Amino acid sequence: MSQPAPKLIVGLGNPGDEYAQTRHNAGFWFCERLARELGASFSREARFHGLAANARSEGVWLLMPQTFMNRSGQSVAALARFYRIAPAEILVVHDELDIPPGQLRLKFGGGLGGHNGLKDITAHLGTQDFWRLRVGIGHPGDRNEVVNFVLKPPRREEADLIDESIDRALGAWALLAKGDWNAATQRLNARPAAKPAA
Repeated sequence: MSQPAPKLIVGLGNPGDEYAQTRHNAGFWFCERLARELGASFSREARFHGLAANARSEGVWLLMPQTFMNRSGQSVAALARFYRIAPAEILVVHDELDIPPGQLRLKFGGGLGGHNGLKDITAHLGTQDFWRLRVGIGHPGDRNEVVNFVLKPPRREEADLIDESIDRALGAWALLAKGDWNAATQRLNARPAAKPAA
């Protein structure tokens, strides 16, 4: 089944300098770098409760909700409704505890994995049928530590792996932009090649 190309890329995170380098902001990191690559600049859009950028050359909007993670859907739904963007034309990029740093998973619909941003987006859109790009950040090993873990910066070696995974995601943008989700999924979900020992 062919799928439409994305018209809205949403990066999830929390606003404010104190959160900028934390694991929960991996979606923001991707969006900021994609905007630079596409020559688009973000501006504060009160009606969309977020920072939005229009990459006209690609026919796509980029959005970083400024509502805090657990109210992300308010922002996503506002922009999607205004521009009549269907849920299947939305790609949400977010941090993922169940994937190690350096790995990615692209998928359509499915469960929410306890992610508060995805839960709120689903509630506001009325469906789980949107694309997600899950950026692995790893798990602290104790679920009682999860909140503390996602709101802290990654360790240096983890940050390097996350950066490399975002590089790979950006490298697949041409496939995503034309709606070639199958090829993008195969490319992004493949485990990165192991580095030779130094």
